[in-house]
Amino acid sequence: MIQIKDNHLAEAAEKGMDEFLQVFTDAYLAEIGGKLTSESMPLLNGHQHTLLAFRFFADEMREGGFVQLIQNGYGGYIFTNPFAKAVRQYGAVELSKLVYKAREIYDQNKEALERETTEEEFNAMYVDFEVFDDLEEMYFEIEERQTTIIAAYVDEHIADFAEIVS
Repeated sequence: MIQIKDNHLAEAAEKGMDEFLQVFTDAYLAEIGGKLTSESMPLLNGHQHTLLAFRFFADEMREGGFVQLIQNGYGGYIFTNPFAKAVRQYGAVELSKLVYKAREIYDQNKEALERETTEEEFNAMYVDFEVFDDLEEMYFEIEERQTTIIAAYVDEHIADFAEIVS
């Protein structure tokens, strides 16, 4: 099990829920050498993958939305793994519903969304896939509530996510 120092967790928790969750995901990224590969995937358990997927999801949504998330290679990690089901079990029902709706778009357009693009083609995808716009707006409306729910779940089930050490 991945270990996290108690004092690091306490310091982060004082700063806020995002920082609290980041302590975990930073430890996971360190464990897997910063990259998700077929060799590094087994180093994390299902809960750890869910939390890491949430970090990638949130970061990519803030930076460039669903198009960027998919173009940066996280489409499969978010949409073809049980991420939406897991966050629903954590209590983040609104996020789960949003991810399922986005997955429908992803599944119907996977080839076009995942193709290699030039910067110009990438920018044009935002027009081609305006269908994501409403979902992105919805995400920003629910982001704080859903992050709070996930952070509370992690705090209540901390042993599933890391071993806390002195």
